[in-house]
Amino acid sequence: MEELAYIPSPSRGVLYLGPIPLRGYAFCIIIGVFVAVWLGNKRWIARGGRAGTVADIAVWAVPFGLVGGRLYHVITDYELYFSQGRDWVDAFKVWQGGLGIWGAIALGALGAWIGCRRRGIPMPAYADAVAPGIALAQACGRWGNWFNQELYGKETHVPWALHITSSTDGRVPGYYHPTFLYESLWCIGVALLVIWADKRFTMGHGRAFALYVAAYCVGRAWIEYMRVDDAHHILGLRLNDWTAGIVFLLAVAYIVVSAKKRPGREAVVEPGVTDGAPEASGGEEASGVESASGDHADVEIEDKATDEVKDEVKDEVKDDAESAKKS
Repeated sequence: MEELAYIPSPSRGVLYLGPIPLRGYAFCIIIGVFVAVWLGNKRWIARGGRAGTVADIAVWAVPFGLVGGRLYHVITDYELYFSQGRDWVDAFKVWQGGLGIWGAIALGALGAWIGCRRRGIPMPAYADAVAPGIALAQACGRWGNWFNQELYGKETHVPWALHITSSTDGRVPGYYHPTFLYESLWCIGVALLVIWADKRFTMGHGRAFALYVAAYCVGRAWIEYMRVDDAHHILGLRLNDWTAGIVFLLAVAYIVVSAKKRPGREAVVEPGVTDGAPEASGGEEASGVESASGDHADVEIEDKATDEVKDEVKDEVKDDAESAKKS
């Protein structure tokens, strides 16, 4: 059956600029990082933080996140690298694909915590600011799977089916559900949800980040169900389904408990940003008071001088009158 409409796969996922390889997977990850930092910076400034702080902390969070994502993938799919006939060196070839979001978020959070601690910034406030950006970064990163022709779903004949052409690593050419596209669109929806909810309910103390986690887990559960790549199963469910379910419950529990214990949003998110403002404001007010006092004093002096002149004029007129009478 000839398909009239489908999503084509790229003929190759890497281009060469001389001896330098330009990999589509890496570009998608890099673009995602830039989007996350850009949006996170805007939201951080809106919360009262300094421009550039998000990027400074991302210097810690991003490398930790990449290491964590790779570790999760290698540990949960160890047979791809350490079973008979496999080369364990491939475990370090991140550009070939394989980053687990659960490990990326866990170790990325550790890196962000280190960066926040060095700056004296509350970690939950930072997490709330960058949450929608992380979702958009995932939306961009999923297109890296398209370049590598990986992580697709079950066979289908829908008009938006993904045409897989590669036969390496056990792939069977054909038309499949583009789960990379489903997850990318879901992540965009998660980002919009968090932005809306954050404005509507003034979420703080890590609740916006927890909402992102919970919403992502819901989508990941049904998308994971559609995938056909090899995975470990527990009681008939893929490992990532169990992970998504557990993390979802933890995120919802955090939202409920946090809302009761620490309602509202942080008043100050970055030390030093507002410390100088009251002083400057106070200085301006004091200066204004001094200026007003000075102006008032000048008026009083002028009035006093005017009265003295009037008295002198009266005395002179009086003296002239008395002299005229005597003469």
